[in-house]
Amino acid sequence: MYSTLGQALVLVALLCCCVGAPLGFAAGARESATALRWTRRLAIGFGIAMLAANLVMEVALLQRDFSVSYVAQVGSTATPTVITIVSLWSSLEGSILFWGLVLGLYTIAITVLQRRGHDEYLGYTLGVVLAVGIFFSYLIAGPANPFAPTPPPVPAEGPGPNPLLQNHWLMIWHPPTLYLGYVGMTIPFAMAMAALLRGQLGATWLRPLRRWLLVPTAFLTLGLMLGGWWSYEVLGWGGYWAWDPVENASFLPWLTAIAALHSAIVQQRKGTLKAWTVILILVTFLLTILGTFLTRSGVVNSVHSFTQSPIGPLFLVFLALCMVAVVVLLALRIDTLSSSGRTSGLASREGSFLLNNLILVSIMFTVLVGTLFPIAAEAVRGVKVSVGEPYFNRMSVPLFLALLLLMGIGPALPWGTSDPRLARKVLLRPLPSGLVAAVLFGLVFSWQPMTVFVGFLVGYTLWVTADQALRPARARASRGESLPTAAVRSSLVAPQRLGAYVVHFGVVMTFAAVAISSQFQTEAEGTLRRGESLQVADYSLAYQDVQVIQEPHLARQLATIEVRRDGELLGTLDPSLNFYPTQREPLGTPSVLTSATHDLYLTLMNVRQGGDTIGLRAIVTPAVVWIWVGVVVMVVGTTLCVLPAPLPLARRHRDPVAEPAEA
Repeated sequence: MYSTLGQALVLVALLCCCVGAPLGFAAGARESATALRWTRRLAIGFGIAMLAANLVMEVALLQRDFSVSYVAQVGSTATPTVITIVSLWSSLEGSILFWGLVLGLYTIAITVLQRRGHDEYLGYTLGVVLAVGIFFSYLIAGPANPFAPTPPPVPAEGPGPNPLLQNHWLMIWHPPTLYLGYVGMTIPFAMAMAALLRGQLGATWLRPLRRWLLVPTAFLTLGLMLGGWWSYEVLGWGGYWAWDPVENASFLPWLTAIAALHSAIVQQRKGTLKAWTVILILVTFLLTILGTFLTRSGVVNSVHSFTQSPIGPLFLVFLALCMVAVVVLLALRIDTLSSSGRTSGLASREGSFLLNNLILVSIMFTVLVGTLFPIAAEAVRGVKVSVGEPYFNRMSVPLFLALLLLMGIGPALPWGTSDPRLARKVLLRPLPSGLVAAVLFGLVFSWQPMTVFVGFLVGYTLWVTADQALRPARARASRGESLPTAAVRSSLVAPQRLGAYVVHFGVVMTFAAVAISSQFQTEAEGTLRRGESLQVADYSLAYQDVQVIQEPHLARQLATIEVRRDGELLGTLDPSLNFYPTQREPLGTPSVLTSATHDLYLTLMNVRQGGDTIGLRAIVTPAVVWIWVGVVVMVVGTTLCVLPAPLPLARRHRDPVAEPAEA
């Protein structure tokens, strides 16, 4: 029953897309209100059908209906209910079905929420979204059909989902947030295509575009952080980013989305960088399709990727069709991409935004080449080539340092002028803050030139960020308001401006934490008998005992490690080895003691002689927690950027320095 119902709902979604896409293009071309009204209905129908299909699959999973092929593939009566629910996205077919759900929800959102100020573009926008929906509905209905009946005999039990996806609660949140970022890029892509089809790229199109771009960018930022946190908490190697091909595939569209947001600010403020904005948005969507191909085709080996599948070539065809459509449309509308204003020079705010985009695009190309080169080498020459961390660090770290420096320089520069004397004046002001931070980094961490230089950049950029964020409040306070009241009112008048600087603060925090944690890691490894200790940094780790915990879906060997620091007992940590029935080798779960300054990270390597001896690896890494905090701050800032100012308050308290697009 669930197979039939699920397949029927997917076919309804496909039908809505097949009818709605051409109808949307007709509504845009003819400016037909009737066609637009029917396109809206079909778009909502597509979203509802995808939502219903996903609910049917969830019911089948919870009922353990092994007559549905996907349930037979990932279901198990021994799997806990929570894991059963999230196993929807644990394998290829279910992940594509979940992709359809997210696309359907975004389609409903753009249809319902974008009712005013975008009507002349909405027909084309929905036409493009539903055209993308045709492809994914076809995949779900055919090559990646999760509702296909299980060939007889129907099994009475299934293997359960991938053990890696059962090993930590982060897998409940990491894939959905990443999907909300990835799939959400379809909306700004469709809006950019709609603007090109109409030949109009003015303010009416740009204002809603920024918000629809900010939302998936925030989710993609959070998804990248949760993926790094999952890698850190689950894989047992003590790191959070390995330049894995699938990690890179998620990072690439994030880079171009950030560049597009900065271009949109300049376009809105000065009328320049119009071509940058449009092209970066289009490229961002193409990179999400490329990343999906890398993840689901089996062409790369990664803990994040799925196995070899027949849908890889289909994604390549779809990517090629999208690229052809983008190139043809850009060629036909090249005249609409010329800027109405002009850039005042590199020593102006808009000039720094241009440099910012050049650096972000350079990082994107660096990562793209390193990710695709091994695949191309194997396809063309039949030679397996590995491009690892040394390449990415050597090529990208200088660019990231330049980006951090520019984050300190750009916001300090004025709009619309390139006066060298004014530039020198505003750029010399943060130097004392940078020098103080450089000395602090040297005293606390190391006097290595790179460490001191990073400290200088962090201090310099933080001063500029705080100074610019507080400018509206200081201006109000100079007119008689108390500083707290001025800060609250200026934030309410221009939450977008405040949000931009909050994002910058989070970026600086994350950058500093990554730089510190990657340079000053201390590690020790050893074989311990009961009562013996391992020394790492100023910690003493004494092995107490091993206990075996049997759960319905796994057996867990849990080692108890007594932790002392400078002789003071801090408690115990419990790294474990998890044995799954479907997995030949055990999966380790590290145990982490987190503090504001550093993490103590323990990995159980092996258990021998019935627990008499264990292999233990211990790593002390500074500042790791501030990576996660910094990303959360970035997401909070992005949320503020999405919020509109309350109109009555904005009119009553508008401040000339509180420009939403200034940051």
